Amino acid sequence: MPIAVDIDVMLAKRKMSVGELAERVGITPANLAVLKNGRAKAVRFSTLAALCEVLECQPGDLLRWETEEPADASAGPTSGSTAGPASGSTADSTMA
Repeated sequence: MPIAVDIDVMLAKRKMSVGELAERVGITPANLAVLKNGRAKAVRFSTLAALCEVLECQPGDLLRWETEEPADASAGPTSGSTAGPASGSTADSTMA
C-alpha cells in the first residue's frame, strides 16, 4: 500500500505505549494495532485528529505516501516465463 503509517515512530518519540494511546484516543488497542501496522483500509478524520491531539503532532507525522514498486521487480525475469507484467499486477491487486 502506498500509504505508510508511522504511529510507532511517534509513540517512541513520546515514550507512550499502544495501550495508553488507545485509551487516550478512545479506540480499542486492537483497532489501533490494525492502523499502526498498515492494515487499515480507512481512518476517520475524527480518529486522526484525536491521534494528533494526543501525540501533539500533525497528520503528516503519522502518515506518508510512498511509491509502490512492483513485487517482482527485484527478482528479474525468469526463464521460460511468457507472462508479462500484467499478470503480476493482477495478483497484487487481489491481495489486500
